[in-house]
Amino acid sequence: MKKKLIALFLALAMVLSLAACGSSSSTSDSDSSTDTDSDTTTVEATDIKIGVSIWSSTDVLGSLSADIIEKAADALGVEVVFVDQGHVSEQVTASVETLCAAGCDAIVICNSADSEMTSAINTCDEYGTYLVQFYRIISEEDSPEVYETAVNSSYYVGAVHEDEYTNGYTLMTLLLENGDRNICLEGWTVGDATFQQRWAGYQAALDDWNEANPDDQATMTDPVYANTSSEEGAQVTTSFINTYPDMDALIVAGGGGDPLVGSIGAIENLGLTGTIDVVSTDFLEDLGDQLESGGMFAESGGHFCDPLYAFIMAYQAVTGDLTVTAGEFGYEIEFPYVYVSSAEDYANYETYFVDDDPYTTEEILELATYDFDALNEAATSLSIEDVMERHGS
Repeated sequence: MKKKLIALFLALAMVLSLAACGSSSSTSDSDSSTDTDSDTTTVEATDIKIGVSIWSSTDVLGSLSADIIEKAADALGVEVVFVDQGHVSEQVTASVETLCAAGCDAIVICNSADSEMTSAINTCDEYGTYLVQFYRIISEEDSPEVYETAVNSSYYVGAVHEDEYTNGYTLMTLLLENGDRNICLEGWTVGDATFQQRWAGYQAALDDWNEANPDDQATMTDPVYANTSSEEGAQVTTSFINTYPDMDALIVAGGGGDPLVGSIGAIENLGLTGTIDVVSTDFLEDLGDQLESGGMFAESGGHFCDPLYAFIMAYQAVTGDLTVTAGEFGYEIEFPYVYVSSAEDYANYETYFVDDDPYTTEEILELATYDFDALNEAATSLSIEDVMERHGS
């Protein structure tokens, strides 16, 4: 009885929170039919509800992620509920409680730190709710106890993410080969698992460069964190410029896009556009213009299909088409990044990923029928060229 009362309370709290955080739901149409034997009316409606725990459904990357999930939900006839949690640990774990209490059959989550996943997995185990990560995966090396929790779970399905170490290594290498030597690093949340991997990549590329070029050394600052707001991004960047007069490059590690918008704006306001080379991960809506003007030097991204594949994995777990076994870690899809360093590079990406969806409704329905190996192959093959070929361009 106590658990039922808690569940009711959380469900009511979720309804109130959805309006406050801009969350939404999408459901398929339902048909009513009459049972002539009992003279009662039954409703045939979607049987599956999937929750989405996301840092933001409204910033640049978050809105793309939400849009493609909603498209998949509409195609599959699934009800979807969003809860924005801002990458604040307490809100991340509370969002899972809220979505479970609301009766979700599965949840896809973009958490912040590995440590949050212990609570998330235990909650989903308690409610019998499947759980899939997107843009994230638990590190076996850095978080062995959390990893073991996932292994022992009957409801942790797996994760869809990128090779963040290589991503970081590649972006730092682009700066160094361009001649940048005094590089400032802007993070978004202390302890974020994805940021830690990117940071390791930045540092490894820097170390390799300095070892190979003893007479041409480069430096990188410790990270300063801007969370997920454009205002804080602008503040961090302005502080960097005032503190390091020889600064010639800025890495904005991520944060959904808003910190990058603030950082670019601060550089522009100080008349330094094109003087400070900026690289980042998470494509901007005006990336083509920024690359042309010098506001951006290079960017990695194009990976907003992570949540699509996580959503399909969650759907397949609920329908029984994807088997989840306690004692195994789960399924892993590692997405390739797209790198652009010119307006021309971005033009093709914009045409086939932004102006049009990389997957049609029919293709999403087909993906949902794939076994995991075929699903993984489809994900890891995603590229501009892949979309052009599938769409007959």
